[in-house]
Amino acid sequence: MTGPDRPTTAQLLTRYDRPGPRYTSYPTAVEFSPSFTEHDYRERLTAADAQSEAPLSIYAHLPFCEERCLFCGCNVVITKHRGVAARYLDHAMMEVDLLARHLPHRRRVSQMHWGGGTPTYYLSADLERFFRAIAERFTFSDDAEIGIEVDPRVTREAHVATLRRLGFNRISMGVQDFAPEVQEAVHRVQSYELTKALVDRSRAEGFHSVNIDLIYGLPYQTAAGFTRTVQQVIALRPERVAVYSFAYVPWIKAHMKHIPTEALPDGTLKLELLGLTIDAFTGAGYRAIGMDHFALPEDELSRAVEARTLHRNFMGYTVQTARDMVALGISGIGDVQGAYAQNVKKLPEYYAALEAGRFPIERGIALDADDVVRRHIITNLMCNFHLDVREVERLFDLSFAGTFARELSELTGPDSPAAHGLIEVTRETIEVTALGRRFVRNVCMVFDRYLRAKATQERPVFSRTV
Repeated sequence: MTGPDRPTTAQLLTRYDRPGPRYTSYPTAVEFSPSFTEHDYRERLTAADAQSEAPLSIYAHLPFCEERCLFCGCNVVITKHRGVAARYLDHAMMEVDLLARHLPHRRRVSQMHWGGGTPTYYLSADLERFFRAIAERFTFSDDAEIGIEVDPRVTREAHVATLRRLGFNRISMGVQDFAPEVQEAVHRVQSYELTKALVDRSRAEGFHSVNIDLIYGLPYQTAAGFTRTVQQVIALRPERVAVYSFAYVPWIKAHMKHIPTEALPDGTLKLELLGLTIDAFTGAGYRAIGMDHFALPEDELSRAVEARTLHRNFMGYTVQTARDMVALGISGIGDVQGAYAQNVKKLPEYYAALEAGRFPIERGIALDADDVVRRHIITNLMCNFHLDVREVERLFDLSFAGTFARELSELTGPDSPAAHGLIEVTRETIEVTALGRRFVRNVCMVFDRYLRAKATQERPVFSRTV
């Protein structure tokens, strides 16, 4: 569809702005079940250990924060009582030891990321103690990507120096928006000067990569105000930038009910904010990565996009080759040998399991053959905006047109993503267009059989796609 027949922004929003997954996994976490048990997880670890030469990824969740940001969708613990956090770290190290005992032959790590919460809620000495517990049991590859999320408001020079000395080489910090009225509305007051000081300090210490997170769709955001924020971030020249759509889910995160809903941007403005962001970063020399990231041309992510080897997991976009990812801490989700496994979300349950010598698994899912195929399709569309149909047929020994006849019909019919200029479909490939990248979640949703089964469900589960 071209020229005057191309749908307007309003028409696209009417058609596509609806609840949908972000696809950090497929199947998504709402499909996880308690029927996947700690015993099942141990079996997956045994299978993973048999692949002794393959690298691992590790995610560690350090959930503590002093204050709650109203936009936050993470599993966090708000407290100023440091003793609570100290006990948590003791148990996280117990989990590290338990994990190592179940992976006696597979100890090489190619990627590790610490998220939160705010990992730098802890003192530098505590972070070093936790890192040593991991490093004493696992070996990092020479080119390992070791990253951490920090909050500029609580991160000190000693934190940065210690982290770099330990071997961390990527540092990620949230900004969201520099506009004072937006910061006050979401309880996250953080100046440009404070952020710049941390970026400068990180570079002085030798961090290879600095990542900054932004969010569009927050209360009181305007096109002019967000443009100023984007330009300020460009001036800092971070190697990577993540620009997330605000997931407003007050039915899941009750604290979001305190956000002034009348001040939230509507779908049209959100799409405008995304558009100006893409134009600004690409105009400044960044390359668009996936649906919500940007990277400088020399960054590994940019090179992976060119080679169509970009991957996506619960830690975000990555180029690392580790097939298995293990998770530490409450609510952490591992991806091991064809199964997702999630830890319990509450501290008392986490402590009780580890003190009893058990992994704190609460739920998960073992992927079946259909899940594996659809995960491959969705991952490629989300990461590379491209699907090689013939490769799918070779890898999984199937006829794409036959297996996905219903999906192809939905993608290419009269009122479809193809008709609206979002994708181009041939017998060989599915290509997401520049316009379609803003609606790539909707394209992927066509291949989600679980979502199809929930089509009549009235209660929302996911945030809106725009």
